[in-house]
This record gives sequence, C-alpha cells and structure tokens, in this order.
Amino acid sequence: MLYKRGNTWWMDFTAPNGQRVRRSSGATDKTKAQELHDRLKAQAWREVQLGAIPRHTWDEAGLRWIEERNFKASIGKDMTELAWLQSYLSGKYLDELNRTYISEILEIKRQETSGANANRYLALVRSILNACVVWGWLENPPKLSPYKEPRRRIRWLTPDEARRLLVELPQHLRDMVEFSLATGLRQTNVALLSWNQVDLHRRVAWIHPDQAKARKAIGVPLNETAVSVIRRQIGHHPIFIFTYKDRPVRQTNTKAWKKALARAGIQDFRWHDLRHTWASWHVQSGTSLSRLQEMGGWESVEMVRRYAHLAPEHLAEDSAKIDALLKTVTAHGTNMSHPTFGSSSNTG
Repeated sequence: MLYKRGNTWWMDFTAPNGQRVRRSSGATDKTKAQELHDRLKAQAWREVQLGAIPRHTWDEAGLRWIEERNFKASIGKDMTELAWLQSYLSGKYLDELNRTYISEILEIKRQETSGANANRYLALVRSILNACVVWGWLENPPKLSPYKEPRRRIRWLTPDEARRLLVELPQHLRDMVEFSLATGLRQTNVALLSWNQVDLHRRVAWIHPDQAKARKAIGVPLNETAVSVIRRQIGHHPIFIFTYKDRPVRQTNTKAWKKALARAGIQDFRWHDLRHTWASWHVQSGTSLSRLQEMGGWESVEMVRRYAHLAPEHLAEDSAKIDALLKTVTAHGTNMSHPTFGSSSNTG
C-alpha cells in the first residue's frame, strides 16, 4: 500500500519470502510512487519465485567500491571521477547500464576533455561493474571499448635543460626539483617527506607503504646531492623537510613553476617528468632495469622497460655480428648474389 508522510509517498508491502518492505518512494506524485511500488513488488516476486538476481543501483555499487577500496593510494581520484559520473548514473539499476548508455556518457567526457581522460573514467566504470559480478549483483558487465590514445613519448631533461631550469626556479622549488632529480621520488613523497623519514648518517630515506603508490615500502639511497639538499633545510620546519612559508609545498604546478619553464625555454614538461628524467639518466649511466625498479618502487619490471631504449649498448655485440657482411656489401656495392646471403636467380 501507499501512504503519505509529509509531501512524500511511502510504500509498505510484504515480499513473497515474508520480508516486509517499508521505504520512501522519493516521489511527491502518487502515480510515480505507485509505479515504483509495483516495480519493486514484482522484482521481489521474481527474486523469490524465479531466483532472479536482486537489483542494485549504481549508487550502492559506488558506495561499496569506496568502502572496499579505501586503502588505494588513488582513492581520492576515484571519488572525484565518481562525483562526475553520479550526475548521469545516480538512481540507475546496474542491469540498465548497457554499452550504449555508458558510451554516451563517456562521449560527453571525451568532448569535455580528451579521449585519454575519458578512458580513465571508463576504466573506473569497468572496474566497478566487474566487482558487481563478483559480489553477485550483476550477471554480465557490458563490453566497453576504450578510445584510441596516441602514444606519448617519455619526456626527460638533458643535463643542460636541467641546469637552465634550476637557475630560473625560486629556492624552495629549486630544492625540491634538485632532490627529485637525485632520488626519483614522486611529487607527493617529496612534498610530505618528514624528518623522521631520513637518516643522514646512513644516507637513507624511506617511504612508508601507505605513502607509496604501489602500497609497498620504498628504501631511498641518498646520494651526495640529495644529502646536500636536505642539509640546507635543517632548522626550517620541525616536521616537514620541504616547506614554503612554514607549510608543506603541496602544489607544484604553480605560476612560478610555469614561468621558470618558459624562461628556461623548456616546453611540454610536467613535474612528474622529473621522475622520468631521473630514470632516463640512470639507464643511460648503466643502471640495470631490475635495480632501477627497486630504487623507483615500481611494482613490476614491465613498468621500467619504457626506459630500456635509452641504453641499447647491451645489444652492441649482437649488432656487430653482421659487420663483416656489411663491409663486403659496402666495399663492392650491394651484391645480393654474395654466397653468404644466398643467391637468387630469375629464370623467367
């Protein structure tokens, strides 16, 4: 039955399994409230009599996702993306979210920003719907295809570019950049590094698991440059190492940063590219990928293979194997009938 409480219609009925359902319809119009009442009552019958999967909404799925994934380093990013999705998916039942409907929403995000950014939202939707299958809330998630993304080249600084940038930066940013180039730490780990995370006597620092992106502790060896930068900060703040006006430098993409890049003549460069620079310099200096993975706190060696092309010297011996053949070719002209290459004949 339906009854009114204030301006809102409420429903009260007993499901076939004996469970009493009493809840607000959220509607002030009786016709809409009756429609929801009948739909919920029919769904309850299907669940009991036909063994149908209970229907859940996107709101319920999003809430459970946040509760179960609260340990993620990127949960804040997930919540920001969920807030945007909520305006389109709130109140929708999971079985109503077909491929066409979700694609239309993602197309809005693509037009607002880019295909690459829309793919980040798609990945979150896909992860939540896959989790719904595990929870028994959904039978099959829709198949969603990502937008094609251009492969972005790794951006890193040459030593000369790095020198030009450091000269142009204000002192507090210069210290952070210099320390980042010396350690390869992510911006957040540098900004929130505290004095109880460093041991200058042993020349080490450490990032706790809850501070690391992969949720694994990272041991950071401090070279001479890193130690020198830290020593310059002694006496500035009792807790944090890098500060500006007695506060941690949480935001680095500032006007000062952008103006320094412009004055240094450096384009297409983000703060995170300092980490790419650190990794690139290491590989070019002979650091193995496995060592680089350990120092950088990457979860798998696959994540550091993107730097392998910067140091192809280990392939030099294999590359030299055809030198003798090439010398013969270049000395006598391109001669494909040379016995070493095999011969070909045209009997046509």
